[in-house]
Amino acid sequence: MTIEFVKYHGLGNDFILVDNRHGSEPCITPEQAVKWCDRHFGVGADGVILALPGQDGTDYTMRIFNSDGSEPEMCGNGIRCMAKFVANLDGYTQTVYRIHTLAGVITPELTADGQVRVDMGLPRLLAADIPTTLAAPDQKVINQPLEVAGQSWSVTCVSMGNPHCITFVEDAAAIPLEAIGPQFEHHAVFPQRTNAEFIQVVRANYLKMRVWERGAGITLACGTGACAALVAGVLNDLCERRATVELPGGCLEIEWADDQRLYMTGPATQVFGGAAEAI
Repeated sequence: MTIEFVKYHGLGNDFILVDNRHGSEPCITPEQAVKWCDRHFGVGADGVILALPGQDGTDYTMRIFNSDGSEPEMCGNGIRCMAKFVANLDGYTQTVYRIHTLAGVITPELTADGQVRVDMGLPRLLAADIPTTLAAPDQKVINQPLEVAGQSWSVTCVSMGNPHCITFVEDAAAIPLEAIGPQFEHHAVFPQRTNAEFIQVVRANYLKMRVWERGAGITLACGTGACAALVAGVLNDLCERRATVELPGGCLEIEWADDQRLYMTGPATQVFGGAAEAI
């Protein structure tokens, strides 16, 4: 069976988008998604995103399979790409969408300058919600020690519907991400694994970030990770509530507003379209 797709990226975090509006279940399996994401033998991507019919009054449902076949609750860069994708399918008849995800309802808005501004919802800070065993279930994990690769790291944990472990470092570029990223992701204190972000505070309104994504490895950008990093920075008195987060693929604007909701603004770019065998 051949399935049409469109390739998008958000700051280099790239996805294969599929129109799945005519079925309530994904039209490809996680195993097929792994083959599509292979950069040598497939289309090549960090994940496959399926646009399914909405649920509970939403416009659409987003399902996403990582390049390893796992299914995350949400993806910040991915939902910006999906907003552009469904807007194109709809003929740009609306600019705001309510999208059902495993992390809840997320609301992206297409702005006049071509960017996408996303209401990412409320950060979740209690250990039980992340989840992690680094603290009691009803306690926050802020600047707590974690032993990884024979070294003690001071970490702060935040959930944006998916788990994040944030570490502040002097030089993000110097972190041996390929070596230690998997050890953070699969650490025993994270029962559902975790994303790992390493943050360099350039100034109070400008952060540099590198990320190891759960299920995808090193990526050029992570929207939920950028939101979690800002929250962690505020909790540690290291940054302001609105800041630019520089990732290897470009910059996101993140705001932790007075209503405690996170807002992420950044690009989503169509690359090409095609068709692939779902085998």
